[in-house]
Amino acid sequence: MRKHVFYLSMVLILTLFSACGGGKKGMFTPTSSGRAYEVLVVVDPGLWERPAGRALFDVLDSDVPGLPQSERSFRIMYTAPSNYDATLKLIRNIIIVDVNKNLYTQPKFKYARNVYAAPQSILTIQAPDEASFENFVEENRQVIIDFFTHAEMNRQISVLKDKHSDYIATKVKSLFDCDVWVPGELTSTKEGENFFWAGTNAATGDQNFVIYSYPYTDKDTFTKEYFVHKRDSVMKINIPGAQEGMYMSTDSLMTDVRPISVQGDYALEVRGLWRVKGDFMGGPFVSHVRLDKANQRIIVSEIFIYSPDKMKRNLVRQMEASLYTLRLPGSKQEDAEIPVGITAKDTTNNK
Repeated sequence: MRKHVFYLSMVLILTLFSACGGGKKGMFTPTSSGRAYEVLVVVDPGLWERPAGRALFDVLDSDVPGLPQSERSFRIMYTAPSNYDATLKLIRNIIIVDVNKNLYTQPKFKYARNVYAAPQSILTIQAPDEASFENFVEENRQVIIDFFTHAEMNRQISVLKDKHSDYIATKVKSLFDCDVWVPGELTSTKEGENFFWAGTNAATGDQNFVIYSYPYTDKDTFTKEYFVHKRDSVMKINIPGAQEGMYMSTDSLMTDVRPISVQGDYALEVRGLWRVKGDFMGGPFVSHVRLDKANQRIIVSEIFIYSPDKMKRNLVRQMEASLYTLRLPGSKQEDAEIPVGITAKDTTNNK
């Protein structure tokens, strides 16, 4: 068993404390315990060691895409159902493995929020047998990863709602007629033509937010090739290096795109690595490419990280949550939560 997987028992978690908080169940709902991107799997120990359990482990243990070094998607813990007591039920992210041929005819998901604590996300994976469980998990690996990743980002968004930079929000509104919530720690800013940057040089890592726009031409605007070309031209002008001839560029070989939904509209998610041409600086970035229909232009919101020799998963995901808060012209900034649910076939939502 890999060393970063932990078998939890009552003895190991006596140091975890809970408090009364404002969960959606009521004013006395306990506050969930555990760290960000930490998942508890409730599973029979025998199944956990067999191919069905290994399939789920491999999904949770997969690398986060777009990072310069290997970092796991989640920190994995597991416990047997017999040890799944009141204390363990307070953990913020939980997967329950339920394999029972007498109850189920096909595999499916069941999910719930804030059942025992808040904020909390619980995903139950039901299946009649281990073979169908294994196949179902492998087919829906991205669904599982997105479920807990978006749940964690929503926790960050809830923080941003009450604690974001009013200065940056005002600037973005005046320059692009867009609303966005960005951490208040980003205190350095720069303006350019249809361009705005905000960043911080914190000791834990340099976190940056960028927003820029350009005219919409046709559907080819939403391609990897077009985006990389446009990004490079914008960054060359607005993010120069320390010396003449140095500027930020995109590592096109390490750039991936996929369609996603943001605020109910189509967006192109781009994630990969940036480098400074002529220098050794570099790091990960994530961009959302969206169409502002009212003005027939493309709005690109992006975060990028510079944190050499440090882990970057949490830094990226913390900043990435801000991208989901961006409201295009004509829409109001009210509930910026990312819809957290299961879109796979044969699922149940128990909120």
